[in-house]
Amino acid sequence: MVPALLATEVSSLVLPLVDKMPKPEDVKAGWTAFTIFLLLLLAVALLGWSLTRQLRKAQAAQDSGVYDDPDAPAEPAAGPPAAESDDGSTERP
Repeated sequence: MVPALLATEVSSLVLPLVDKMPKPEDVKAGWTAFTIFLLLLLAVALLGWSLTRQLRKAQAAQDSGVYDDPDAPAEPAAGPPAAESDDGSTERP
């Protein structure tokens, strides 16, 4: 009981010293912060627009056959024919 009472007394003396709040007239939203917020919104909108354009270009290129079909089986690498060694195995140069 005594430690709880002591903690209550100490906190009632210490909190007013530590918990200093600014006066309402000292706190105000500034135009600088609002301008930065608007610029950030504009930057996100431009990035989204650019991403959409790039994704449309990539889709159009894939539809026209510029990229390989990802579902097609892989073809062996083109190059000179494999040479046969003495033991019968084939080796690529």
